Amino acid sequence: METCAGSGTKFAWGIILPMSLLSASGIAKSYGAQDVFSGVSLAIPQRARVALVGTNGIGKTTLLRVLIGIEKPDQGVVQRARALQIGYLPQEISYSKSRKDVLSETLWESMLQAFSALRAQEEILANLEKKMADPAESEKAVERYGPLQEAFELAGGYTYPAQIRRVLNGLGFREPEYDHPIQQLSGGERTRAFLTKLLLEDPDLLIMDEPTNHLDLEAVEWLENWLREWKGAVLMVSHDRYFLDRTVDRILEMSADGIDTYRGNYTDYVEQRLERHQRRKAQYRAQQEHIKKEEEYIRRNIAGQNTRQAQGRRKRLERLMQEAAISPVKEAHSVRVDFGEVKRSGDIILETHDLEIGFSDSDTPLFLVPDLVLRRGECVAIIGPNGAGKTTFLKTLLEEVEPFAGDISLGAGLHLGYFAQAHEGLDPQKSVLDSILDVAPELKISEARKLLARFLFTGDTVEKPIEVLSGGERARVALALLALEGANFLMLDEPTNHLDIRSQEIFERALGDFPGTILLVSHDRYLIDMLATQVWVVEPFEKTLEVCRGGYAVYQETRRQRVEKRKEKPLRDTNRVEKRRSVSRVGIEDLEDRIHEIEVALAQIANEIQDSQEDHLRVQQLGQTYAELEDQLNAYLQRWEKLAKE
Repeated sequence: METCAGSGTKFAWGIILPMSLLSASGIAKSYGAQDVFSGVSLAIPQRARVALVGTNGIGKTTLLRVLIGIEKPDQGVVQRARALQIGYLPQEISYSKSRKDVLSETLWESMLQAFSALRAQEEILANLEKKMADPAESEKAVERYGPLQEAFELAGGYTYPAQIRRVLNGLGFREPEYDHPIQQLSGGERTRAFLTKLLLEDPDLLIMDEPTNHLDLEAVEWLENWLREWKGAVLMVSHDRYFLDRTVDRILEMSADGIDTYRGNYTDYVEQRLERHQRRKAQYRAQQEHIKKEEEYIRRNIAGQNTRQAQGRRKRLERLMQEAAISPVKEAHSVRVDFGEVKRSGDIILETHDLEIGFSDSDTPLFLVPDLVLRRGECVAIIGPNGAGKTTFLKTLLEEVEPFAGDISLGAGLHLGYFAQAHEGLDPQKSVLDSILDVAPELKISEARKLLARFLFTGDTVEKPIEVLSGGERARVALALLALEGANFLMLDEPTNHLDIRSQEIFERALGDFPGTILLVSHDRYLIDMLATQVWVVEPFEKTLEVCRGGYAVYQETRRQRVEKRKEKPLRDTNRVEKRRSVSRVGIEDLEDRIHEIEVALAQIANEIQDSQEDHLRVQQLGQTYAELEDQLNAYLQRWEKLAKE
């Protein structure tokens, strides 16, 4: 092992040892007079699945950068196994202006960089195939071709384009986007593209900072499945509790005192955290009672007949206080959400008739809505891919966007509270305190400060302008405003996006106790699973809103049954083989069969070329056949991509 520092996203050092891939001992980091963290020790073994959690601002991202080597610790040692390859996904991807070549690459070209070694081998093999057709060079070419071709095949040389497609599609990219230059992608799309490339590069240790931030539900589920099968190790920072439940086997909780380790997933962590908290409080109380009794005994007997015993007890007590004193349990500073008194609304909250969601300047709607009836006390989770129109749906219900067609009827006695995903209702120029006083001018400044303290704004922080706040701070301001409104019908658009895990837990409990009605747009499956009584699914390809009556578990089971049904294929018509002659007339299933047949044939020909090295004429014939089959395969693949896109 050696201590190193590096830059960029991939790092390599000597030979991997059969122990921890990465470890840290007593590391500390500060910026000037501000201590970020201290006394941090941890180890990441091979094939580990580790999550780093903690309150916002505790230093999780800084710790990742120190562990990788982008920043150096002020104290302590970071050790990394020799030859360790680390893939690092930051929260946001930015390219320096000097890397114009990277920005001008297409998405597909960027992914090909992950297979540069294989592509170099591919070029060598192509040159050897040409030489095998030349009698003067064929003998030497054939001799080299066999071993190289076998190594190329074992390394995935014939399958890497399919692997690129699989990962790109899994993380939400579609075929038409493959030719888009990186510079045309949004910030979120660049982060997804960067993650795709990291997965294809297959590092020994994958370090990810909020990997699900820019992924929709399907992409997150795909990543969960990929991580379960992957053989490398993972260290991630994530606030996605459902994702942590399905991917990690160890959680490191970071606090001002260092790192606490919990075995298991997020649910296990919550249980163990509560047990440890209660045990430490009990131990502290027991020790305080013991100290009190000892001090009382010493006070009563220090000058009496039992002076020696009192002096002995005093020495033991002093030693205890120096060596084994238990510190009082620190209660974590957390958001306190209370929606206060909520007036009762009518029984019917919302009805729609022939509703279509979309924009007046468009030719077609985003999706059609079945006739809905929403009743008081329900919690509806609205889910679907990014860009499907979920936020537009909420704004249509709020009458901020006109329906494309149809009618909406809101019930009696409603007082709406809206939490916007981008917090666009906040004036960036105003301070946190003024934002509260604008909504509730009847509040005294001391009362407003007291309210803001419940949302972790204390002292001078209440004077900070909205425009300088972090995403998590803006979310807390928006929640404080929501709590002031006394709403009985909440429309929430990604309310937990920037909240740390503790704040999510508290917000979830507050919503669980809320007596009104909730419409919730969210990717937070843990929140949905805990609260939703219905799930409304926006299906952009079908342009419909599907209603699943029941919670998230019911929705998942419905999805599972549909997938199983799709797997039940009808018996094939034996005459279809005769019909499968023209690429332009075959369907998806036939194309996949034909592609598979050609790939098998190519592998067989490659093996036969190796076995026929002494028969130069035969090798030339096989090489020509191989090239013809490759041309056919490319034609079928192009047709498959076109049909898949359609």
